Amino acid sequence: MNTLVQLEILRTLRNKRYLMFTVLYPALLYVFFINAYGSTDTVAGGVSVKAYFMVSMATFGAVGAVLTGSAQRISLERKSGWVRQLRLTALPGRAYTIAKIASCAVTTLPAIVVVFVIGAIEGVSLSVGQWLGLGVALWLGSFVFAALGVALGYAAQPDAVQPIVMIVYMLMALLGGTWFPVGDSLKTVAQFNPVYLYNQLATFVQPGQSLNLTAVAGLAGFLVVFVAGAAFLYRKDTKQA
Repeated sequence: MNTLVQLEILRTLRNKRYLMFTVLYPALLYVFFINAYGSTDTVAGGVSVKAYFMVSMATFGAVGAVLTGSAQRISLERKSGWVRQLRLTALPGRAYTIAKIASCAVTTLPAIVVVFVIGAIEGVSLSVGQWLGLGVALWLGSFVFAALGVALGYAAQPDAVQPIVMIVYMLMALLGGTWFPVGDSLKTVAQFNPVYLYNQLATFVQPGQSLNLTAVAGLAGFLVVFVAGAAFLYRKDTKQA
């Protein structure tokens, strides 16, 4: 399984579209937003614009990396017969699914790190512990969306997976506080959005705030649901093959 994980990571990092849309694009959007809003302004909860959009653009890139990468690749591998070939080997089905989730989660690191570096250059000031804690929290949170990407890859056909992923991706970002802070009127709905919960992991960097355990519990629940869905769809696809 380790070989499969390494192969998946290398394939992703060599993909120019991955580098453009999940690493460079969020970084450019970050610069755009902090200039559009005013770099000295604050948003919800007194968080600076630079810190708020540093987190939201890091999560935007991380979610994009795992959703678009895993879903489209799995769907295409099913069409080409590669998944069927793997089933004929000694590799168990759960290992294939775990390898996909793990490799996708690793590829979120560049998306997070690049935005963090720009944020630091722009003046976001956090302690070493906060930088590390925030990075680890966002990286671990990306596993939730990696599992969702695997599930979508088995649920959709190759010609339909891209628009489905983009619709899911953009709707979650729009209602999850990626482009603007979620107001009180939307919070009731947003609490059922994994992207909103994902962005809430960053609240502990604010003075006097601790890790949002409600968001952690919510993301853990989504992870269980998405992994179960991916496993079910994989078994279903196996029976149809």
